[in-house]
Amino acid sequence: MSHHGPKNLITDIAGLRIGNAHDQRTRTGTTVILCDTPTIAAVDVRGGGPGARETDALEPHNLVEYIDAIVLSGGSVYGLGAADGVTAVLGAQGRGFTRPEYPNVPGAPIVPAAVLYDLANGGDKNWGEHPPFNDLGRTALGTASADFALGNAGAGYGALSGALKGGLGSTSVITGDGLSIGALAAVNSFGSVLVPGSTCFWAAPFEIGDEFGGQSWPVDTHIAPDDWGAAKIDPKSRQNTTLGVVATNAPLTQAQTKRLAIMAQDGLARAMRPAHAPFDGDIVFALCTGDDGQSGVDEFTLARLGTLAADALARAVARGVYEATSLGNATAWRDYSPT
Repeated sequence: MSHHGPKNLITDIAGLRIGNAHDQRTRTGTTVILCDTPTIAAVDVRGGGPGARETDALEPHNLVEYIDAIVLSGGSVYGLGAADGVTAVLGAQGRGFTRPEYPNVPGAPIVPAAVLYDLANGGDKNWGEHPPFNDLGRTALGTASADFALGNAGAGYGALSGALKGGLGSTSVITGDGLSIGALAAVNSFGSVLVPGSTCFWAAPFEIGDEFGGQSWPVDTHIAPDDWGAAKIDPKSRQNTTLGVVATNAPLTQAQTKRLAIMAQDGLARAMRPAHAPFDGDIVFALCTGDDGQSGVDEFTLARLGTLAADALARAVARGVYEATSLGNATAWRDYSPT
């Protein structure tokens, strides 16, 4: 029998800590996923308008296998600067690739990053030549912990999900035979996370307990092909993104970790409609904290892990919106009434 972990957070996977920071005036924020030790990572980019840093380096045919942290941020292209702050702090701590023969040369931490667009959410973005993201990255890193806030937190602080307030969500799952998966999502989607005409989440069939309201699927629900419900009415290119991270303690190779990221993307399609549109910049990272130097898991186990990851990410999307509170003109799920 499967159940969620003790925290029902991605940090139920040992070796990971999460830090959040936000700027209330500008309505944006940053989330840092800190790896306690260098960790195998991979990424799958599925959206039509992604904004990212160091994702190509994570491809299995390239050099990098291990990372030190991941940064998810609001701020669109400006938000990529959050990773500069995180890299600087980790480098000063001695993290990253080093050359012992050059003791005075700083290390080179590997910190992939991905951003979402929250520039038009009503916050004061008049920051001139000094966007806040370098400082937000440093602050988020400094708060990294096994416990962290959801909803209006970190990269989800200024996010919008369809017609609703978006947010930061996280879940975990542990199977009866010990497979463990955690997921984290910053939800700023074009598509709606709700079944049209209702307040029920598309992810409801995958809910564990009452993590996002304990909802029942609407009876006799039939959805028209073009009925997207509470999606954004006027989507603009590059303004909509859901960023995800999944993690496992299973001993995967990097190629298997890449497959985990690919399969986990299906969780976005399970949680919102539409997903992976030309307007979206959807990106999912996968982490393996259980590296034991061996040859990975068998293919059937990998298939199970990928399916669990997709379900966990779908739940994290719903939980991020469920935990969010209204901000400015953005209406939270708890205050929403379908028309």
